[in-house]
Amino acid sequence: MSESIYQFSAVANTGEQVTLEQYRDKVLLIVNTASRCGFTPQYEGLEALYRELGPRGLEILAFPCNQFAGQEPGTDGQIASFCQTRFHTSFPLFAKIAVNGKGTHPLFRYLKDQAPGLLGSKAVKWNFTKFLVDRQGRVVRRFAPQDKPQTLRGEIEARLQR
Repeated sequence: MSESIYQFSAVANTGEQVTLEQYRDKVLLIVNTASRCGFTPQYEGLEALYRELGPRGLEILAFPCNQFAGQEPGTDGQIASFCQTRFHTSFPLFAKIAVNGKGTHPLFRYLKDQAPGLLGSKAVKWNFTKFLVDRQGRVVRRFAPQDKPQTLRGEIEARLQR
């Protein structure tokens, strides 16, 4: 069997281990997030996409990361509270992870290998980098932090129809 996103697991914000196998046959948008970033208002757009396209098979998986200018300093509990009270998020939130460097979470190492950034760069450049994964678990595209969630809608819908 070829590699896919389903071979990975991660710790949910609540502490339990989650295998990505549970998202088989879903379209995934995997995002590294932060609470004190200029892009933090994208949580609102991500939630709007999730509420609208979730019933058709979209899952948004948020992975907080404190590697960019210390913009996610809180505990997992503080991050969850912030997301829920400020943006009313309902999509899955995971425990804080590293997306670059020696301690990179294996999921993000895989995502970066499958969808390199500008000029073939593997590094995640900033908070709110987004990876689109199709229903077969293949990473199909990386989106830049400045790409607002609503601008991804067409590509997500095209994947939902397959």
